[in-house]
Amino acid sequence: MLRYAASRLGMTLITLLLVAVTVFILIRIIPGDAAQLMLGESANQQQLEILRQRWGLDQPWPLQFLYWIGGVLTGDLGVSTRTGQAVLPLILDRFAVSSIIVLVAVALAALIAIPAGIVAAWKQNSATDLTVVSLATLLLSIPSFWLGLLLLVVFGLKLKWVPVLGYVGFSDDFFRAVSFVILPIVTLALIEAGVLIRMARASAIEVLRLEYVTHARAKGLSERQVLLRHVFPNAFAPTLTLIGLMLGNLLGGIAVLETVFTLPGLGRLLVESIYARDYPVVQGCLLLTAAVFVIVNLIVDLLYPIFDPRVSAV
Repeated sequence: MLRYAASRLGMTLITLLLVAVTVFILIRIIPGDAAQLMLGESANQQQLEILRQRWGLDQPWPLQFLYWIGGVLTGDLGVSTRTGQAVLPLILDRFAVSSIIVLVAVALAALIAIPAGIVAAWKQNSATDLTVVSLATLLLSIPSFWLGLLLLVVFGLKLKWVPVLGYVGFSDDFFRAVSFVILPIVTLALIEAGVLIRMARASAIEVLRLEYVTHARAKGLSERQVLLRHVFPNAFAPTLTLIGLMLGNLLGGIAVLETVFTLPGLGRLLVESIYARDYPVVQGCLLLTAAVFVIVNLIVDLLYPIFDPRVSAV
């Protein structure tokens, strides 16, 4: 187990380094003068030189990378050229909003989808199975922004149960903050539940066909015991991998939903910074998103042997 964890940790560190190099190069290969793009056409030559010296843009790329990665390791991601704020506190503040929505939505989706998928597999080719699969297919077919707008119209404009615009932080007013994030969470949970239902069902069907499940039934165990003690732990491992990938993707990719619900999340900040050519913020957002994706999947890899002990022996 320790050998498995050490190998995964080593691979993660290498991946994070490659991520940092990739983010650095992507920003540097954007056409045009980076200083000119950040300051705009109205900037004079003196302002451009000051910015180039400040960010080390007048140095060779290897030195620029060392300068930048040194700042990253000390928590200095630079200053936003649009707002003048330090990049790290800015993106962490926005990341907190996105992470609350994504974590709660994925947890809610998993609590609904995994039991539904296992029951559908247990009742394969029955009316229950057909209903669950049809519902999952329907959820997969609905665009997230369309479902979000529909929920806003029904529960915000028609019923007036929740506010339509704005956002209040949890530290300011917890219950009011919940009213702003409940629809985004429900929207995301419904969309992702469709994916998880299909994965849980496919994994459970495969496990139900194995010999040890037949043996457990032959010993006289009830169907409930078979499902909980034998099918669920073994069918959950592939679903756990999907949940890890889902978390990593959603934490940086829910800009559309954040725009629909006017939430100050990380995805929306990234899109706004791209339009404003605020490259220090863009660079910081990309690095944080990629790092979170890698770390989440490391956690999933470390949890995997709990559900499938064969993995630790590989």
